[in-house]
Amino acid sequence: MRTSNPMLSRLTEAARTTVASSQSESMTIAGTATKATIMLAIVLFSATLFWNQINAGRTELITPAMLIGGIGGFIVAMIAVFKPRTAPYTAPIYASLQGVFLGAVSAMYNLRFAGLPQQAVMLTFAVALTVFILYRANILRATQGFRRMMIAATVGIAVFYLGSMLLSLFGVSIGYFTSSSPLSIGINLVIAGVAALNLVLDFDRIEEGVRARAPKQMEWFAAFGLMVTLIWLYLELLRLLSRLQGRRD
Repeated sequence: MRTSNPMLSRLTEAARTTVASSQSESMTIAGTATKATIMLAIVLFSATLFWNQINAGRTELITPAMLIGGIGGFIVAMIAVFKPRTAPYTAPIYASLQGVFLGAVSAMYNLRFAGLPQQAVMLTFAVALTVFILYRANILRATQGFRRMMIAATVGIAVFYLGSMLLSLFGVSIGYFTSSSPLSIGINLVIAGVAALNLVLDFDRIEEGVRARAPKQMEWFAAFGLMVTLIWLYLELLRLLSRLQGRRD
């Protein structure tokens, strides 16, 4: 079975083709947590650098940073997806590029709603921690039905975003992205919920990789997948909070 997160779906495949010679050379939960922490630190460091530059008045950096971080991060992510063994190198690069992107996006939102990105960061960690606690308590589990539902929802969201981006190239604007209507807020809330629940699949896939004794280097790959989901969740929560703030102003 595959998770809707394409990065983590390759953990078991790697374990099937690589037999670890000892437990110390195989993937562990603690090792994956360490790699995820390193990636998070890289994201925060690079994001802070650009955040400070933009807040200092260099707003001309917003668009280049978003383009370089967004496109560069996507390219590096695709390399990691199709060549998981490159994750020890591509994962830190991805984290640094996404930090650049998030720093620019967050600074842009902060120019309109001061303090909003900090709220989104705290909310992201709170939601992730809640999902983790519910997962460890066996309240949320990655059953077959849950997997199918999450895969369908995630693919549908991806198609929606991709279609909207393609339409924008032809001058067709989708009102959802600029609207603060109750419908847009409701849709945004559902998408954020799907992003949060994808963490359940991520946690389950990590445990599966550990049980299958996937090679040690796959810890970077698993951490990479977790970071993808967390960044997605943060962006959705940032957009949701901005809509709610926009209705109050």
